[in-house]
Amino acid sequence: MSHRILIADDHPLMRTALTQTIGQAMAGAEILEVSRFDQIKPMLESGEAADIILLDLHMPGMSGLIGLMMLRAEHPAIPVIVVSASEDPVTVQRAIDYGASGFVPKSAPNTQIIEAIHAVLDGELWLPEIRGLEADAPDPAQRAATLTPQQLRVLAGIAEGKLNKQIAYEMNVAETTVKAHVTTILRKLGVLTRTQAAVLASQLALAPAPPPPVE
Repeated sequence: MSHRILIADDHPLMRTALTQTIGQAMAGAEILEVSRFDQIKPMLESGEAADIILLDLHMPGMSGLIGLMMLRAEHPAIPVIVVSASEDPVTVQRAIDYGASGFVPKSAPNTQIIEAIHAVLDGELWLPEIRGLEADAPDPAQRAATLTPQQLRVLAGIAEGKLNKQIAYEMNVAETTVKAHVTTILRKLGVLTRTQAAVLASQLALAPAPPPPVE
């Protein structure tokens, strides 16, 4: 399956490097490029819909994490991977908290950006191994309490081992909507994969009621 990937970075060499890396690893992928943040919206609204966006936090007009939040608010169904020269734990965590589905330092090897793209396209989150990134998380009940009713239905489907298309059919929504819900669920639960979400959901499941006593 071919994918359309939008690279948003003001450095021509970085865009070229990403384009070459993706082209070699993902046959048939269509690459779109912009060099300014204000070019993203017109491109997405011109019919050039993207399956995923690779976003530099420091490009002109970006305003850092504010730009990321604006992009996620306007196009919630399109996952975003932040590709940044900054790789301190605070920046990485804030990027994920504010809507990114992945974070790849520009210093990372090419294989990591491909791993990140595949993971995010599969509806998962992707983070680099950075010391100090993971803070103490609240218990599963507190995390699950932040989910909306629709997100809880999706989580229940994940816990039952259902595919996104099965969940979408049962909820009568588009599969892309379910994918967007899954990404948000993983972020709110503080996990990276569907499997981890299912394990956490199992911690919230009630044990079967004991059978009535035999008289």
